[in-house]
Amino acid sequence: MNPEIIVKSPGRINLIGEHIDYNGGHVLPAAIDKKVTILFRKNPTTSCHVKSENGGAFSFDIDKPLQISKTHWENYVLGVVDGVLKARPGQVSGFECDISSDLPIGAGISSSAALECGLAKGLNALFDLNLDDLQLIEISRMAEHNFVGTKCGVMDQFAVTMGKRKKLLLLNCESLEYKLIDADFSPYKIVLLNTNVSHNLATSEYNTRREECEKGLSIIQKEHPQYTFLADVPENIIVSYKNKLPQKIYQRVLYVSRENARTIKAAELIQQGDIQGFGALMFQAHEGLSKNYEVSCLELDFLVDLCKDIPQVLGSRMMGGGFGGCTINLVNESFVNKFMELTSKAYKSTFNIDLTPILVATSNGVEIIKVV
Repeated sequence: MNPEIIVKSPGRINLIGEHIDYNGGHVLPAAIDKKVTILFRKNPTTSCHVKSENGGAFSFDIDKPLQISKTHWENYVLGVVDGVLKARPGQVSGFECDISSDLPIGAGISSSAALECGLAKGLNALFDLNLDDLQLIEISRMAEHNFVGTKCGVMDQFAVTMGKRKKLLLLNCESLEYKLIDADFSPYKIVLLNTNVSHNLATSEYNTRREECEKGLSIIQKEHPQYTFLADVPENIIVSYKNKLPQKIYQRVLYVSRENARTIKAAELIQQGDIQGFGALMFQAHEGLSKNYEVSCLELDFLVDLCKDIPQVLGSRMMGGGFGGCTINLVNESFVNKFMELTSKAYKSTFNIDLTPILVATSNGVEIIKVV
């Protein structure tokens, strides 16, 4: 294909603040230098042809109502196109679209948000739709809700769209106010360890956690109606509900309150240059995700426990939705190669699964290249 537009859309990491975005709290993500590449070209018909190097190809007619597909990945595309058509009726015609990626699927680094936001921003540029970034973020998020079936928060799409090189985003997911923080971890590097244990965020567990949090909040609001979001409820109030909430729900809401406080603290420590203090919070966050929120798994716990005994690793925790995917680790740059080798060997001998270490750096959000 001779493209009119090339889109480079990054994955994202989240340093701390997991499962907090849909609870209205603070998160600390960054866009990364691993990307989805999307080529676009208009055609003079109403037919759209989408090809993915990994998933195959499919077509649909822009003038006919879009239906949810039985092929999972197609719904990310259909959901975004549906949202764009509703935002700008009659302004989109047929197009060709080729998708390739160096983002591992199911690793918890938001290949889905990279695809959604890349598609949204690409269509916006291809057809001169003049949608702003917040509108494109919302279209991408609702594609996930309405077509994919995951009731995700806004963090992934926000980080993928608004990320900046050498910066972290401290994002308030309730107000969408954010500030850029220097991502200076020197002499430490960010290394992801992909367990290659696959999780699917559209499965019931992710949405179950959301429902449990909503239930907990609704009980607390009966006596404390001033709290609109669970992340705003202070830990001392949650502790007072220990015997009033079902045990599981109590554990979930306790985690949310603590993790939101940890994220705000983490941003302060990074700005003060206290990378060691920040690393300690990463370990604490994993403990909460594993024991209170119960979204970890044997493989993730094994990798984090391994890091506790390695002095060159300042912090480690699971990242993403959970039940597989990656751990995120802060590793002394002089030890990175040895770290990858050591963890890969231990993981293989324990689980007989190959580990995939990924060295990442922060990056700009979605970028559009117009081909002349």
